[in-house]
Amino acid sequence: MKNRKKEHLYFILPGVLTLLLIVIFPTIFLWYISFTDYELSAGWENRRMVGFENYTYLLTRDKDFWYSTGISIFFMIFTVGVEFILGLATALLFNRQIRGKRLWMSFLMIPMVITPTIISLIWKLMLNTEYGVLNYILSLFSISKINWLGYENALWSVMMVDIWEWTPFMALILYAGLQALPQEPYEAATVDGASSFQIFHYLTLPLLKPIIVIALLLRSIDSLKTFDIVYGLTQGGPGNATELLSLHIYRLGFKHTGWIGRASSNAVILLLLITLLVTILLRSMRQTNEGET
Repeated sequence: MKNRKKEHLYFILPGVLTLLLIVIFPTIFLWYISFTDYELSAGWENRRMVGFENYTYLLTRDKDFWYSTGISIFFMIFTVGVEFILGLATALLFNRQIRGKRLWMSFLMIPMVITPTIISLIWKLMLNTEYGVLNYILSLFSISKINWLGYENALWSVMMVDIWEWTPFMALILYAGLQALPQEPYEAATVDGASSFQIFHYLTLPLLKPIIVIALLLRSIDSLKTFDIVYGLTQGGPGNATELLSLHIYRLGFKHTGWIGRASSNAVILLLLITLLVTILLRSMRQTNEGET
């Protein structure tokens, strides 16, 4: 009888071991390395514990860290905000009778399923100052060429590509949420003579709020740790114009200096930022659920 009560442990054991190997152990190791001065060129055996020295340096003297953190937060807020607005508009558009809806939704998913490396290569060609298709289109309207990947425009161009890639993801989640909403409140509101705006404001948004929070949570986490698209387009440049925190960590740890200890402390700060964001959004979702009950 006792053995039968413990049978569930055998089923969850593989998942627990996998979690230990690929999440918990690397995280503990990351925290440990962040308290050392480990450098790739010096070798593992020459590392030494330096306590909070890495954290003190990046918080008080590392201007690149603060710049990367600032543009990472701006990147997340701007891209996720625009993706949410466009995604909600697209979801509302599809949430009605449209001829060829399945075909259009298949086209909508294309940016989301293409490999990010391929996306960055395609957009790098399109954004080319001399031969890119975007500047060619502008020339048709007698508009001068734009240096899309120059210092002043690089961050905006990267955000434009991110919005193009992930708006379909936001739209599909919100569309699924809209399809799952109960129809009885809408029928009652229509009978009472409510306008389309009133129905959207007082019914759709409140009922859709848990799905909105989930969509914002998933995209915000992914946006904060964006690496592949930015690296493929600009590699963090020109200068440090698009050096998000993830690229700053890569540059410190592997590309130029080999300062693994200092890069690890930056990665811990990024982990804490993501944890804080998750906590805020989950608390918002919990408050929404409590208000409904």
